[in-house]
Amino acid sequence: MSSLWRGSISYNKYTQIAARALRQSLQENQRVAAEKRGLTILRYQKWENGVGGQQVLLNQPTEGKA
Repeated sequence: MSSLWRGSISYNKYTQIAARALRQSLQENQRVAAEKRGLTILRYQKWENGVGGQQVLLNQPTEGKA
């Protein structure tokens, strides 16, 4: 029975659903802190000859979520 989800959704999707359900079950102050930990800022930096170039943000953080 436990392997039935494998045919319809990936493990990553399963963990996203479980994490969302857990965060929604928390009290307000704990939920807000958990949602902030879930935010990520993706940066790209090209390295040449052992020297890192300028970092470029690929997904700019929004004002309301940071």
